[in-house]
Amino acid sequence: MQPTVFMGSAGLVVAFCIFGGGFTETAAATFEAAQGWIVDTLGWYYMLVTSALVLFAIGVVISPAGRLKLGKPDDEPEFSYFSWLAMLFAAGMGTGLVFWGVAEPLNHYMEPHYAEPETAAAMQDAMRYSFFHWGLHPWAIYLVLALSIAYYHFRIGLPLAPRSVLWPIIGERIYGIAGHLTDILCTVGTLLGVATSLGLGAMQINAGLSMSMGIGTSTLIQVLIIASITLVATLSVASGVQRGIRRLSALNIGLAFLLLLFVFLAGPTTYILDTLVGGLGVYFQTLIETSLETDFATDSDWQASWTLFYWGWWISWSPFVGIFVARISKGRTVRELILASLLVPTAVTFLWMATFGGTALHLERFTDVQIASQAVDNVAISLHLMLSELPLGAVTTVFATLVIIIFFITSSDSGSLVDDMVTSGGHPHPPISQRVFWAVSEGAVAATLLVVGGLLAIQQAAITMALPMTLLLLAACYGMIRAFMTDVGKKGIPAQKRIEGDIGED
Repeated sequence: MQPTVFMGSAGLVVAFCIFGGGFTETAAATFEAAQGWIVDTLGWYYMLVTSALVLFAIGVVISPAGRLKLGKPDDEPEFSYFSWLAMLFAAGMGTGLVFWGVAEPLNHYMEPHYAEPETAAAMQDAMRYSFFHWGLHPWAIYLVLALSIAYYHFRIGLPLAPRSVLWPIIGERIYGIAGHLTDILCTVGTLLGVATSLGLGAMQINAGLSMSMGIGTSTLIQVLIIASITLVATLSVASGVQRGIRRLSALNIGLAFLLLLFVFLAGPTTYILDTLVGGLGVYFQTLIETSLETDFATDSDWQASWTLFYWGWWISWSPFVGIFVARISKGRTVRELILASLLVPTAVTFLWMATFGGTALHLERFTDVQIASQAVDNVAISLHLMLSELPLGAVTTVFATLVIIIFFITSSDSGSLVDDMVTSGGHPHPPISQRVFWAVSEGAVAATLLVVGGLLAIQQAAITMALPMTLLLLAACYGMIRAFMTDVGKKGIPAQKRIEGDIGED
């Protein structure tokens, strides 16, 4: 255990749960005020930072640094390509993609940013923004920390922890207060990022159980769902990466693919392909414009509800995905990691959005089925509403709920493992007792957010937590540029000894 990081992180988590659970109205007002200030003052900053991270990823992949191996010359990858990509995708998107795959396109169709609602232009905007929010930008955000931490850990021997990204900038001081604060920030950020996903998952599981079994929907039921599945996730994370997370991720991807294939074949297949190709065209045609878009010409809160929420969520989520992806990427090259992370998950995400979102839009616009208004009123039920209109609707609703539950578990146990590694001083094989603590903590934070204000509180927390994280991401980019220039130039970077225990002692 790294005492300072563990106690600091645990103390903040406990304080957050007490504040949110015991002073609900005050907590809700605090979240709202923080989000309001960030959106009004720094929305432009979030847009610039995320766009810069995309450019950074592209720049590195085409540079000579892309040839560098994340490890020693004879190091081989620990996992097969399929297992690696499955864990990577499940950790990076998971529950959120299942939650928003139907809900987001329908919401944009009914309440578009600029177009007239329920028009052809609104349909184009629906896919344009859905692709944008789930496309290259999220994975560029994840990659910065994933690449940095993997590089410093496997090539130089620094801890598998966020503090290591500051090595080219502050050197040995990463083992002092600056390093401790960085790890605490990322531990709490990971908790909030994972809790955001768990909260969404609990809402959607509750909606699925309501439709298939007649169970009511309420915050209490969602909290009970979180508690139940957190218990299962705790058992999974206690078994480690090889046995628990790897197997669950592979199972999860297989089940999700079956659900995707069913909707693709049972839905309007030709229209789905039209939606995919046409959506890609609109996405790439407007990518620069959308990447730098702000609501300066309107007095709208649309961007705060959508783009800034997503950017905040991805940034808050980045320490978790970054460390987890770094942990499973030993033996890969820099270029391999970037291309696999940017292209494969993005392609699957686009196919998922086109299949589920396209089917929902087709039902709404070209048939007598009307589900969009219900999706706007209750986003958690969107997927189940769409599935109920396809053949075997009752069966697929139950199947989809199972997929969400397993995504829930993989997100929770991956996040727990990451927090455990960070609070253990970057040790890649941390103690099981701490993993259990962090798994329970993630569930507690998710439940607190639901009690404080449901989806709105989740959005506000994500946007707020992302602000300090942006500074770390920018510092990581700067440090990587310096490190790559030195490494490629063969001037050598001072190698650290293996110090798994060094930063565990204050």
